[in-house]
Amino acid sequence: MLHKNEEYEGLVEGYGTDGEGIIKIQGTTAFVPFCLVGERVSFKVLKVKGNIAYGKLIKVLTPSYARVNPVCPVFGKCGGCDLQHMDYAEQLKFKSEGVKNVLNKIGSIYVGINETVACEKQYAYRNKLSLPVGVDEEGNTVVGFYARRSHRIIPVDNCAIQSEWVKDVISAVKEFAKTCKKGVIRHIVARQLGEQFIFALVATKKINADKLADILSEKFKNFTLLLNVNDTDTNVIFGQEWHICHGEGFFEAEDLGIKYRAGANTFLQVNDDIREKLYNAVLENAEEGAVAIDLYSGGGMLTAMLAKKCGIAYGIEIVEEASRCADELKERNGLSGKMFNICGAVEDNIDKVFERTSGKRRIIVCDPPRKGMERSVVKAIARSDADKVILVSCNPATLARDLGLLCGTLEERDGALVKTGSQCGAYKIVSITPFDMFPQTKWVETLVVLSRKNFQKA
Repeated sequence: MLHKNEEYEGLVEGYGTDGEGIIKIQGTTAFVPFCLVGERVSFKVLKVKGNIAYGKLIKVLTPSYARVNPVCPVFGKCGGCDLQHMDYAEQLKFKSEGVKNVLNKIGSIYVGINETVACEKQYAYRNKLSLPVGVDEEGNTVVGFYARRSHRIIPVDNCAIQSEWVKDVISAVKEFAKTCKKGVIRHIVARQLGEQFIFALVATKKINADKLADILSEKFKNFTLLLNVNDTDTNVIFGQEWHICHGEGFFEAEDLGIKYRAGANTFLQVNDDIREKLYNAVLENAEEGAVAIDLYSGGGMLTAMLAKKCGIAYGIEIVEEASRCADELKERNGLSGKMFNICGAVEDNIDKVFERTSGKRRIIVCDPPRKGMERSVVKAIARSDADKVILVSCNPATLARDLGLLCGTLEERDGALVKTGSQCGAYKIVSITPFDMFPQTKWVETLVVLSRKNFQKA
């Protein structure tokens, strides 16, 4: 039994889901961040709960061949990155093994996992920045990232996983903050679209942001600046009130052949390289002549791509603003009669779309939020006669649950999920491929392709 505040030595035997090292010692399993498999380390125990302990790395006694020096001076303090101490080959292996282990443990799914699709850039890959702005204990304005499991801001001048322009944004906000009352500025959000930039300053009240526009114009030529007012005491970044301070407030752009209009609140994947690889993989599995049904369709980008590839696509999205964007996107790309957007909850509309497309060859594409699909949605998919189901997930745990139900390795009994020991579901897994959307972090996107059992092409 380990004891709190005591130091121990041990061998790292595996990784936890967050990338922390697993050390088994004295009948206890200890989770210690920033360790690598095969290393012998010393660590201090911070918390003990039964036969589980959580520790802090003190010293690496025998380093792994995969250990590298982190490039960021605040790595380990900032909560943004988890794996900068791990070389990239080990990161890709960790993510593939991580998806496999979670599917095994939660979903009782034992199939081969493809190697994680690598990102061309291990650093400077993000096209979007979101930084909190606050006041430290000395009353100074600070711009940075939240500390791990905290709302304490770690001040930064740059960020290794963001693009090079980020340091100019941070510098501009710091300079502008000197002209504002302390605590008025809450966030700065920025997005790059090619050579265009969208900046959104979030403040507790309406302020004059002309000075910030002037400062930004020294480094950025083609940008728009918006002011968002949010005086609520929540973790939500944006409020409902918007003001355009510079430019038109949006930009026209094109991605993978789809023209769209992007604003500060438009959802786009933060990694251009992996987004293209992921969407192309989805389209490769979407056959011409089929009807595509895109669940949790957001602003309609993938729905539009599916409409162009398949001929007809339906998108279901509950957020009204996103659904309106999808309608605009449909018109902008001449997809009337091919792309149909439905605003509402997926669980309330999926059966209606199935009825509307009855008798037609169908492909279901589903990219749900981190919580996964509602149980009723999984059941609707399972009883559908869709030829193929393509799942995109940012959370292996909820993916394992939903996959288990579709494949029959899990079933619901009296409201609880029970492992069946069989694969008696309506669908079988064709492939599982992780995509490294977020290098240097524990996060991973996973693409799963399923086919309906006993399906014969006409």
